[in-house]
Amino acid sequence: MTDTERFAREAKWANVYHDSIRDKRWLDEVAIYPGRWAVNYSMLYLLVRILQLYKPGKIIEFGLGESSKIISKFIENELHNSKHLIIEENKEWIENFVSRFFLSQNSEIMYLELVRKKIRGFNVNCYKDIKEKIDEIFDLYIIDGPTALRHYSRYDICRLAEKFSSDDEFIIIMDDYNRRGEKNTVRDLLRILKKQDITFHTWEYDGSKSQFLIATNKYRYAITM
Repeated sequence: MTDTERFAREAKWANVYHDSIRDKRWLDEVAIYPGRWAVNYSMLYLLVRILQLYKPGKIIEFGLGESSKIISKFIENELHNSKHLIIEENKEWIENFVSRFFLSQNSEIMYLELVRKKIRGFNVNCYKDIKEKIDEIFDLYIIDGPTALRHYSRYDICRLAEKFSSDDEFIIIMDDYNRRGEKNTVRDLLRILKKQDITFHTWEYDGSKSQFLIATNKYRYAITM
């Protein structure tokens, strides 16, 4: 896809996103800065629709940023009983973010430093001890961290998926799926889910960047939004 085509797709997603929050003045007033390293409009739309339709009770997010603001505001205004855990690698960024934006009381930031691990012979950034720190299953997984390298980016979701069983229901969104490293990770993730005998459905959403969505049967219509 050319840059011109991606720009045109992103412009359409921007319109769709703003239409989707027309009845949510409290969200329209939040300062959101999509693009560049942050989430893009196809991701914002996908996130809002999932929060609206499925009202996930437990949400985990890899990477603190613009999507964190949206989730936090949904919890404050609609999803009052939902829990939101954010994993972040950068202490300075955490301090900067919380000085400018007040997260909901049900949103928690967990700092985990980065470590380099070998995945299939490649150096990969991973969150230190995440498999030991995270011992529960979430309804929604938003994968936008840690800082990506060229191969097998954001591989920690694969480690968490090894704990899944065929009875678990969830949605996983892998951001930046247009990059090779995220594609590597999704390929391994799908293998793990099949090995765990988990039935799932997938779709790719494209804007200036793309997202790969994995949904179990309970959430299968998330691939049609």
